[in-house]
Amino acid sequence: QWYQRRVRGNRIKAKGLQKLKFYCQMCQKQCRDENGFKCHTMSESHQRQLLLFADNSDSYLDQFSLEFKDEYVGLLKRRFNGRRVNANHAYQEYIADRDHVHMNSTQWETLTEFVKWLGREGIVKADETEKGWYVTYIDRDPEAIARAEKKNKMAATDEERQEKLLLEQIERAKARNTDSGPSASTVLQREEDSEEKIVFAMPKSVGPKKVEPAVKKNALQEEASLKPAKSFSKSKSSSEKKRSAIEELMAENEAGKKRKKKKDSWLAKGIVVKIVAKELGKDFYKSKGFIEEVFDTYGAKVKVIKTGKRLKLDQSHLETVIPQVGRKVLILNGAYEGSQATLDKLNVEEFTVNVTISSGVCKGRSVTGIPYEDVSKLHTND
Repeated sequence: QWYQRRVRGNRIKAKGLQKLKFYCQMCQKQCRDENGFKCHTMSESHQRQLLLFADNSDSYLDQFSLEFKDEYVGLLKRRFNGRRVNANHAYQEYIADRDHVHMNSTQWETLTEFVKWLGREGIVKADETEKGWYVTYIDRDPEAIARAEKKNKMAATDEERQEKLLLEQIERAKARNTDSGPSASTVLQREEDSEEKIVFAMPKSVGPKKVEPAVKKNALQEEASLKPAKSFSKSKSSSEKKRSAIEELMAENEAGKKRKKKKDSWLAKGIVVKIVAKELGKDFYKSKGFIEEVFDTYGAKVKVIKTGKRLKLDQSHLETVIPQVGRKVLILNGAYEGSQATLDKLNVEEFTVNVTISSGVCKGRSVTGIPYEDVSKLHTND
C-alpha cells in the first residue's frame, strides 16, 4: 500500500507544470528537482543529444527559435485577435502548455529582447510602459486586409451618401426660397435713337369724397371680397411648408450626429480622471489626477493632484470624473466630441448627464442623455 501511495503521489506531482530550469529541450524531458536534472545531464542519452547539437548548433537554435516565435505569435493572433496586451501576460498563457518550446533554447535570452525583435521585424507593435512591454499583433493576412479595406470603403460610401443627400436637401430648400422671393428690381433704360418724350402725368386735384350710401352686397360680391384672404392663407401655408422643410433638415442633421460611431479611446488632455488600478497600492488607488499628455491613443501621463507625482497609465486603469452641477466639463465621445460644456443636471437612475455647450459652433445648445463615460471634469488651476 505504501508503494501505491508513493506512485500515486509522484504521478500527481508530474501532472502539473515544473520549473523551467529543470527542463532539457534537446531530450524534451522535464525533471522534478535539481538532483534529477543533474542525473539526466550525466546520462548516456543526453550525452548523445549534446553531440548532435555540437555538430550543427545553428540549425537546432534556428529551429527552436522559429517554433517559439510561431507559437507565441499564433497565440497573439488567436487569443487576443489584434488587441493590445501585456507581453508577459501572453507569455504566461503560452508556457501553460507543458509541451511548449522553452525560451532558454532560443536565440533570445529574455522576453524583452524577444519583444523588441518582434517590433523591429514589424510583426507586432511594441510599446514600453511602467507595467512592462505591451504588444499588438499586426495582421498582414491578405484576406484580413481585404476585409478591412472593404469595411472602410462601405463606411466611406455611407458617409458620402449622407453628405450628398444633405447637400441635395439644402439645394432644394434654397431653390424654394428663391422661387417664392420678391422679383429683382430693373433699371430704367431708354434707346438712343428713340425720339419719344417722357411724360409725367400729374394727378388732378380731387375734391372731398362723397359719402355713398351703404348698399347690401349679394352672395357673388361677398365671395369676390373673400378671395384675397384665401391667397393670403395660401402664402402663409407655403411659408409654413418652407419652415417645416428647414426644421426637418436640421432634425435629420441632428439625428445623423447622434448616430455617429463612438471611439474606443476617450483620453484627452486637461481632464480630471480617477485611478482605479488596485495593483498600484493605497497611495494611488482611487486618487484623482489630470492628464498632462496622451500617447499611443490608449496611454496617458497623469499627474496626481494631492501628491504631485506623475504616472504613465493605460486607459483601462482610469475612469472619468463627474463634477458638481454648474462646473465645466469636456465631452469625450459622440457627436459633440471635444466641446466644452457646463453641467446642468445629473440623471442618477439613467447614469447620464444633461449639459449646455459653451464653446464652438454649437454654443448655447442643450444636450441631454450623455453617458457618464463620455464626459469628464475639466482641470483648473484654482
